[in-house]
Amino acid sequence: MNQREKEQYLREYMALKAAGKPFFPYAVAKDGLMAVVVMAAIITMSLVLGAELGPKADPTTTTYTPRPEWYFFFLFELLRVIKPAELVPLATIGVPTICMILLFLLPFYDRSPERRPERRPIATVTAIFVIAAMGFLTYEGAAAGPPTQIDMPTPKAVLAQGPAFVAEYNAGKQVVAQSGCLACHKIGENGASGPGPPLTHIAKNVPKQAIARTLVNPTAPMPSFSSLQQNSPQKFNAMVTFLSQLK
Repeated sequence: MNQREKEQYLREYMALKAAGKPFFPYAVAKDGLMAVVVMAAIITMSLVLGAELGPKADPTTTTYTPRPEWYFFFLFELLRVIKPAELVPLATIGVPTICMILLFLLPFYDRSPERRPERRPIATVTAIFVIAAMGFLTYEGAAAGPPTQIDMPTPKAVLAQGPAFVAEYNAGKQVVAQSGCLACHKIGENGASGPGPPLTHIAKNVPKQAIARTLVNPTAPMPSFSSLQQNSPQKFNAMVTFLSQLK
């Protein structure tokens, strides 16, 4: 904004200020009316929709997966993205705090008096980026399945091989879900998007023998399942069977 535009803006601002309406009761009445509308909407939704109630809490269960409220899904997903334990404070405190500071400082590093979005590129781009990032992380957090469960229907090819094979397939699915694989891999709608590759269609490119070798001699940071192979060969074979059917 050049000096001429600034002087014109100040003249218009002073004229509007001189002809303006008093804060009380004009602005107070508008704010009060809006507050009443918001409260009425909240009360109406609470009466019509009610509160979402889950099953009764069981303190003895070992399969319960805690989930945050929907408005915290973006932070929940941020914790899934930032995996190293030493960076957890950065995800829970650092990133939100930095974003809030940048939001509070926005009027200081974007001092343009313009109100039209296309004439305030810094504020507009910042708003679009924040909304898009929070929306994407919220969606990913809402779509993420439990870390100890694989919600995947049994393929027809597995069903066609008889009850014994289906039982081994389901046992392998449970072993994979409870072995921490979903912390780094995605299977169907469950698990994390990294750092490991998705396993939903792993058997299309990797044969059963190669899957077994990878489980025993993996590439870091993936842990080895050689102890499982030695101590519980039945569980290990079921695990390989399940992964070999992901096509």
